[in-house]
Amino acid sequence: MQNFKLVLASTSPYRAEILTKLNIPFIQQPSDIEETEIPGETPDARAMRLSREKAEAVVKHLTNSSSEQNDCSYLVIGSDQVAHIDGEVLHKPGNFDNAVRQLKKSSGKQAAFHTGLTLINAQSGEHLSDCEITRVNFLELTESQITNYLKIEEPYNCAGSFKSEGLGVTLFESIETSDPNSLVGLPLIKLTKLLRKFGVEPLS
Repeated sequence: MQNFKLVLASTSPYRAEILTKLNIPFIQQPSDIEETEIPGETPDARAMRLSREKAEAVVKHLTNSSSEQNDCSYLVIGSDQVAHIDGEVLHKPGNFDNAVRQLKKSSGKQAAFHTGLTLINAQSGEHLSDCEITRVNFLELTESQITNYLKIEEPYNCAGSFKSEGLGVTLFESIETSDPNSLVGLPLIKLTKLLRKFGVEPLS
């Protein structure tokens, strides 16, 4: 196996917690990109584009500032999630009122979460990308259920206004996915496949 150092292009504690499941040492580095929207861009395309741009920004930072490139190559993981209901993108609500409006709109409907994933070898520039789609079917929610949930968990920095790793699951009728980690923001099954293509074996 090559001497790779794994880098997560995110400061998200949720993504970091998922990545620790692979039992591979890694560091976190913020990507600091502007998450622009391109008119007409599909959710899949946007999620993969932003995941690539996040990884590329961190690669640029590492190659410009690190003297360790002579000793090892960085594998940089970029991930981004785009959620929508009926074609309308679900942004991070930021506050209670926006979260109430978002959950009321989600009540009884299906939301699709497109999680883009990119892995870049910082030394060679080789990169691989993929996208995982998770569909969340919401219960018919009462106003008191929405209000009580938001007061307990305050998920204002989460797209969709819920934390699926917490009480957010009480808002769901069902989840359709091949990887439950994807909803939190990092599709671990697809990541494992990409890592193996670069010669990184989690079970070595």
